[in-house]
Amino acid sequence: MTDSYAADSCAAGSRAAGGAGRLGAPAPAPAPSLAPAPVRCVLFDFDGPVCALFRNHPAPGVAARLLAALPEEVRRAVGTADGAPVTDPQAVLRGVGELAPGGARVAELEAWLTEEEIRATESAVPTRNAAELIRALSDAGVALAITTNNSPRAVRRYLERTGLTRCFGGHVYGRRHDPRLLKPHPDCLERALKWTGVPAGESVMIGDAEADLRAAQQLGVRFLGYATRETKSDVLYGAGARVVMDELPDNLTKLAAKVRQVHQARHL
Repeated sequence: MTDSYAADSCAAGSRAAGGAGRLGAPAPAPAPSLAPAPVRCVLFDFDGPVCALFRNHPAPGVAARLLAALPEEVRRAVGTADGAPVTDPQAVLRGVGELAPGGARVAELEAWLTEEEIRATESAVPTRNAAELIRALSDAGVALAITTNNSPRAVRRYLERTGLTRCFGGHVYGRRHDPRLLKPHPDCLERALKWTGVPAGESVMIGDAEADLRAAQQLGVRFLGYATRETKSDVLYGAGARVVMDELPDNLTKLAAKVRQVHQARHL
């Protein structure tokens, strides 16, 4: 990806320099370049952009089992305001974490959720084109990392099962024991950028949730949305996403075009 961006930058520089050498004429101010910065690192959210983790191990069932293990007063406290069932297991974990930060119950619940996620990896459905894109990026020398609210143990299990471990080189940054550090907190992105050594401005995140976008925005990481349902796409656009894809690109040329769209949208 970096070679094409370098070529664009050189072309833009040549155009800006044209006519600046006329004797006695002040050099014109260079036109702003529409060439995006090189992409040296791509950060993938896990559940969605890499695979449908809970497709065959439904998340509402996981949330119900987590809730059932809690005392009645805690279940009421972490329930929805309108009394509707809680269907997101991470919402259960976050709710308990807010009630008792750093407590034993939070650690126990996080461990239970991790085991549920590990079981889910055995029947997770790969996202269309994800493996092809990941391998193409890795072969091109682009640094890759997983930045997710899921357990890093579950992510590693899935990567091993699908033969993608080598592509990420150990750069899996997932949930830690403090639910307050879940996205939209940028903790996992900060760790990814630190250990890959790539600046935020030369990185792109692919995510499917508003929390992914918010985390990327806080660090100045460009964001590509992924959504297969119009309702999710609308949420991402409403939160400020510039480009939302309903299918991942299967090669670097298509991905580079999407990144350019993000950059150009910021300069309209």
